[in-house]
Amino acid sequence: MFLVVTYDIVDDQRRERVASELANFGERVQYSVFECHLTLAQVQELQQRLDLLIVQSEDRVRYYPLCHKDRERILIDGHGEVTQDWDYFLI
Repeated sequence: MFLVVTYDIVDDQRRERVASELANFGERVQYSVFECHLTLAQVQELQQRLDLLIVQSEDRVRYYPLCHKDRERILIDGHGEVTQDWDYFLI
């Protein structure tokens, strides 16, 4: 599943922890936006982990699942490209 995750976190330390956790699941494409290629189980795990880090009354995290057709229609102005779902990684 291609998932775009955005966040608005009030506290600097919480914001850094949320960004760090998101980096374990996807790639940062803007300051508070990550693109993730995840299974449904991974999405649920990500939501559980972030739920432990945020304060519900102050912070916001949004998850936008996009289908293949939507992903192909993403427009980018300026520098950058849509992330790829790599089947393997070269180290």
